[in-house]
Amino acid sequence: MSVLRRSWLHWALGLGLGGVFLYAAWGKVLDPRPLVTIIWGYRILPAGPINLLAIYMPWLELFVGACLATGILRRAAAFWATALLVMFEIALGVNALRGVNVACGCFSANAEETHNAWFLVLRDLPMLAAALAMLLFPPRRASGGGKSEESRVKS
Repeated sequence: MSVLRRSWLHWALGLGLGGVFLYAAWGKVLDPRPLVTIIWGYRILPAGPINLLAIYMPWLELFVGACLATGILRRAAAFWATALLVMFEIALGVNALRGVNVACGCFSANAEETHNAWFLVLRDLPMLAAALAMLLFPPRRASGGGKSEESRVKS
């Protein structure tokens, strides 16, 4: 599991997953209205919180994506990415079990663009794995300014 703690891997995962979150958030931040219809189509939440979710969730996705991509607060962003992806997986999984094809709302705010929910569940799993890797296996930091143990003892 030491490879999961490599800083280069965290940078690669952060850039990749951060880019996905930024791309997914952009259109919804500009116009969250179609997202209301998409969230309603999942038939999971009561009407009350749907508008708030449609307004604030894209901003959270944008913030998480920016933090993952830049490395600023990456572990906290990985936590929120994991939370969002688990929420998405549950919503998609419920509809997959119901046999309902849904408009994902992931990368498009088009409520007419439906997909097989099982496909969407499987598509999101690698993103969830990347978020979990960044959250659960933080990169090791070089101690002592990058000096070896032997050179620190001599000084």
